[in-house]
Amino acid sequence: MSANREFGLAGIVGWPVAHSRSPVVHNYWLAEHDLPGSYVLLPVLPERLPAALKGLAALGFRGCNVTTPHKQAVMPLIEHIDPMAARIGAVNTIVVGKDGSLRGLNNDGNGFVQSLRDEKPDWRPDDGPIAILGAGGAARAVIVALAAQGAREIRVINRTHAKAERLAAEFGPPLAAFRWDERAEAIRGVATLVNATNQGMTGTPPLDIALDALPREALVGDLIYVPRETPFLAAARLRGNRTLNGLGMLLNQARPAFEAWFGVMPSITPGLKRAIEATF
Repeated sequence: MSANREFGLAGIVGWPVAHSRSPVVHNYWLAEHDLPGSYVLLPVLPERLPAALKGLAALGFRGCNVTTPHKQAVMPLIEHIDPMAARIGAVNTIVVGKDGSLRGLNNDGNGFVQSLRDEKPDWRPDDGPIAILGAGGAARAVIVALAAQGAREIRVINRTHAKAERLAAEFGPPLAAFRWDERAEAIRGVATLVNATNQGMTGTPPLDIALDALPREALVGDLIYVPRETPFLAAARLRGNRTLNGLGMLLNQARPAFEAWFGVMPSITPGLKRAIEATF
């Protein structure tokens, strides 16, 4: 795909959306590659979502990212859904076609898996059991990507056990559902542990889990990046585990979206990371 040198617009649709670092990421890349365009915040109330999506093409947008609470709600409003997005049941990226039609993608899961490899280049999804804390949309995206890339055992641990059971029933092996009161024991022997809940995010209580049974060689990830280190990650790091926050997921899911809109596959550079760090 060649770079599109005409002025291009993209943005992020959500409610609220002011906290998003996506404008920092995409506007940095636009400047780095000397591309005319802008990436903007698009705060959209749920009841105005259909009208907002219809307006993308008319306003000259190449596409947009989609965040809470619209990732599921946009799906019936989009003409073409990528198979992975359909499997996940949510869309995080929309591409506007030349004919004005909308195509929905979900890069979240693959973005997080790539962030694991960025942190530990020899990491493999089949290294050993993987435990996922949470069974919501974020967890689902990660699970779909892990299963597609060869994970052999994924333990889903959720407060509402029925929700974890529904995921395990839908996907079958390699998923198995565990109760929340089993969490301390369910992480025994895992190679990768991931927090896909919102616990530990700024303004929420910390994740309550004892890590005594977790192997010290396990890789520990959190989808949260505000704060940069949650209490969960700090506890894992202090006991000797290698850790990563959700910033790598944000950056890696953004790369294919930027390419789809602007025709350039950007890189994650130290300069970009410094630009994001300056926003905390």
